[in-house]
Amino acid sequence: MTLLRLQIDNLALIDHAELELGPGLNVFTGETGAGKTMLAQAIGLLAGAAPDAGMVGPHGAETYVEAEFAVADGFFEQQAPEAVAALRPDGETTLVVARRIAASGRSRALVWGRSCARDDLEQLGELLLEVSSQHEARRLARPATQLDLLDSAAGNDKLRSAMAAAWRELRAAREQLAEARDAAADAERRRGELEELVSRVGEAAIDPGEPVALAQERERLRHLDELVAAIAGAAALVNPEEGDGALGLAARAAELIGDAERYQPELGAVAAELRDSSLRMQEAAIELRAQLDGLEPEPGRLEHVDQRLLLLSELEHRFGVPAADLPARCAEAQAALDLIDTGGRRLAELEAALAEATTAAERAAGRLHAARSKAAKPFSQAVETELADLGMDGARLQVQIEPAELGVRGADRVTLLLAANAGLPPGPIASVASGGELSRIALAVRVVARSAGGAATLLLDEVDAGVGGRTAHAVAEKLKRLSAGAQLLCITHLPQIAGSADVHFRVEKAQGDPAVTAVARLEGDAIVEEVARMLGGLEGDETALRHAAAMLG
Repeated sequence: MTLLRLQIDNLALIDHAELELGPGLNVFTGETGAGKTMLAQAIGLLAGAAPDAGMVGPHGAETYVEAEFAVADGFFEQQAPEAVAALRPDGETTLVVARRIAASGRSRALVWGRSCARDDLEQLGELLLEVSSQHEARRLARPATQLDLLDSAAGNDKLRSAMAAAWRELRAAREQLAEARDAAADAERRRGELEELVSRVGEAAIDPGEPVALAQERERLRHLDELVAAIAGAAALVNPEEGDGALGLAARAAELIGDAERYQPELGAVAAELRDSSLRMQEAAIELRAQLDGLEPEPGRLEHVDQRLLLLSELEHRFGVPAADLPARCAEAQAALDLIDTGGRRLAELEAALAEATTAAERAAGRLHAARSKAAKPFSQAVETELADLGMDGARLQVQIEPAELGVRGADRVTLLLAANAGLPPGPIASVASGGELSRIALAVRVVARSAGGAATLLLDEVDAGVGGRTAHAVAEKLKRLSAGAQLLCITHLPQIAGSADVHFRVEKAQGDPAVTAVARLEGDAIVEEVARMLGGLEGDETALRHAAAMLG
């Protein structure tokens, strides 16, 4: 996975920048105050960092940052959060993430231009990016971060996945048992009400559609005389037993027009309409007679309907449920009563499942603990070796593993203790190291942690702070070695690191009102000139230029 493109709009002094990055070591250089840190802020936003209203520059109403990543096959199916994978357009093979920051500080996270939760963006950031800086290095003070670094160095990915799966099973078993206990207790408290509901509603044998049908039938029976009079009157008007009704008159009119049709053919359509009307009125008359015959009331039917509706009303009032919903509520009540009757057995089954899940989780945690304990000393020694290369010869690292409450990461608490110099007692790394030392410690720890893999893109924000001389060469060599297996984005003041770059960007601030920061990719002689500037040479300094050219090989 590689960062292919980075776009920044209106971030502090950066009006617009669009960078095409490459594999290997990408460096960003420039004078102090030019705005290099803004690049780290932009990438941090894409990794889910909290926004700051002060980030919005003077060139618009919002800040916009976008990045495009090349990802490995299966990334969306196997690693990306489900909510993000669901947003992927058909056929899309790269990942495009973005943030919009308003002047108020409110922000929107976007994936392929579609809104997503900031938590999902943060999860993506953990998969795609690692950040190491004087500020970010302080994350090393977090026990969870230290635990993750040890696991990364030990290659505990499979054990971590097994632990996470066992923890999910354990949590699910706990929830199921708690829900069953609550349901059983609730059912026991309501046993009398449930039994009455099952008894009375079961005895009433209510059909869900019955209340509406009974109400309609009652209205019909109450107005039966009016209904009979209306139907009989309509039938008499259409087709009376004596004399002509509408049916007879329409038939006679059709006959008269039919006779005249031979003298005026245009009357044919009128004759056809009259004949059709006559046929339809005949069908209507038959239907009206049939309806009238079916209106003979069943003796006592109205009283029966009234009594049935009264019963349904009483049940509604008693149990606080619409009559149409009573059958479903009755089934639920019966299920609750069944739970009471079989609850002991069901609870015993769930308790056994919980015990089994707890044992499985504890075993997974035990395997993780053994792997961490085995990896602790080699991890310490490897970090000490890296620190020696970075000018901290004599620094000693201890990995302290203590019991912790069982959770998704197992049952260990890891603390990294450092003695920055020989003869000093070890202490938590965040409290015993200076800012420059902390950056080098973070680099050393991440180099070792990445020996077993990690996010493919690593941002290093001035990890060279306080470094010079031979140590600077060691840092450059270490970064070059690290870039063989990962994409590095390195903000640096060291010419030794710039001289090792595969891709070189210069950050430069142009004075004005307002001032504007530009980011340009350097090629050829421009790289030599920039490295010469970093070596302290003035513009056109031939000695510095020769030194820079030699450093660049």
